[in-house]
Order: sequence, then structure tokens, then C-alpha cells
Amino acid sequence: MIRLLLSSAILLAALPAAFAQDAMSSARPAPAAAEPVTTASPISKVKLVEPHLHVTRVGKGAPRVALTFDACMGKTDTRILNTLVEQQVPATIFVTARWLKGNPEALATFLAHPDLFELEDHGLNHIPAVDQPTLVYGIPAAGSPAAVAQEVKGGADAMVAHGIPQPRWFRGATARYSPSAIAEIRGMGYRIAGYSLNGDSGASLPAKVVEKNYVSAKDGDVLISHINQPTHSSGEGVVKGILALKARGAQFVRLQDIAEHGDDATTE
Repeated sequence: MIRLLLSSAILLAALPAAFAQDAMSSARPAPAAAEPVTTASPISKVKLVEPHLHVTRVGKGAPRVALTFDACMGKTDTRILNTLVEQQVPATIFVTARWLKGNPEALATFLAHPDLFELEDHGLNHIPAVDQPTLVYGIPAAGSPAAVAQEVKGGADAMVAHGIPQPRWFRGATARYSPSAIAEIRGMGYRIAGYSLNGDSGASLPAKVVEKNYVSAKDGDVLISHINQPTHSSGEGVVKGILALKARGAQFVRLQDIAEHGDDATTE
């Protein structure tokens, strides 16, 4: 029993770090025009929310689920991308400007399949959308309203420059926000994409756990996973999870295809 409790405690302690993994894997360039980011304010004084998002439920039979993937930086997990294309499974992909620069082939695949892929904004430099100086899972937040606006608009501008339609959704790094930043981003015309089921915890989980998470999806769930970690075993679990859901007859939808509901004033 003691060994089991210790193992559980170690797993829980690792989860927050998993969200920071992509951002900490390479040095983040400093925002060019934003106010300086400091970490003087204790994190306990900054209220953060992690919004949930659901799509409209079918109500009976096989579940309706929305697969969403973050492309934070780095490369592309072609195991996941190829499966989505070969199995004709639609998905919503959140891309950063940093990822777009280094993945022209994957972007071409996304753009060649507009019936499958909805591309949305994950930011300019993968910075948490918090308008006060703090750390989120160890990552320095934007730190000011001007820096939040730069992160959102910079990501959208990069998308348009790469031939992607103007995005309508935004998901910030770590998927945590200050309420005032949510209001600011909504004022810029974006909905904010939360989620209801974490598939891979920042691509840190082993394949079997990821597959189990996918199989546990319920009607109306919005899954979040990562498509930019090709060397991690999580991607294998994502592929097996997608195939398992398809075998169950799951209805896959993109965020643009169906009505949804997000809490913390992220969509209404």
C-alpha cells in the first residue's frame, strides 16, 4: 500500500511539469514589443483558470468527440498526422508561429486536406496568456495586457502569412489564463479553447496510458494532445486511441463544425 501511494504521488507531481515540457525544450525568444516580464509577484496572488470545453452531445449511441492537437514548437509527429489522413479523422490543430517556421511539409499536408483539418491560433512564442507577471508551470507568463495581445495577434498574423485562413479560436500555452486576459482575448474576437479530457499530459505519458485516456472519452468530450513530439511514446498511444475510438463508431468533429460550450466566459 505504501509503495502504491508513493507511486501515485510521484505521478501527480509530474503532471504540472508535463505541460511545461514543450516550452522548456528550447529557449524562448523575448517578446519584441511587449512590456518586460518579471517574476516578482508570487504565483499565489495571481488567479488562474483552466477552462473546460465540450461539444454538443449526441445523447445516445456512439460518442461525439473533438480531437484537438497542439503544435507548440519542434517537429511533427507523422505517426499521428498520417493516421488522421489515412483514417479520414477530422481534427483541430493549434499552431504557433514557431512551429510554422520549421514544418512546411506538415503544413502543406494540413492545407491539402481542408475537409479534415481546422487550423487555429496557439500563439506567437508559446507564452502563457496571463497579463500579470508570474510563472505558469515554471514558464514566464506574458506579464501584461500588451504582451498577451502580441502573443495572440502575432500567432494569427503568422498563420495568415503562411496561407492559413484567419483563426477564430485561441489556445494559450499551458491552457491556463487570468480572467482579465480571457476578457482581453475575447475582446479581440477569439473564442478560447479549453478541453475536457487530457490525452497525453504534454506528450509525457507512456503509450498505454494515453491509449487508455482516449478510450475513456465520453460523449461531448474535447481531447487535447500534442502533435509535435515525434520521439515520445505518447504518439503511439494517440494513434491506438484514435483507432479504438473509431472502432467504437465515435463521431469526430472539429470545433468549427458544431456548437460548443466553454466555461469561464471563454465561448459565450
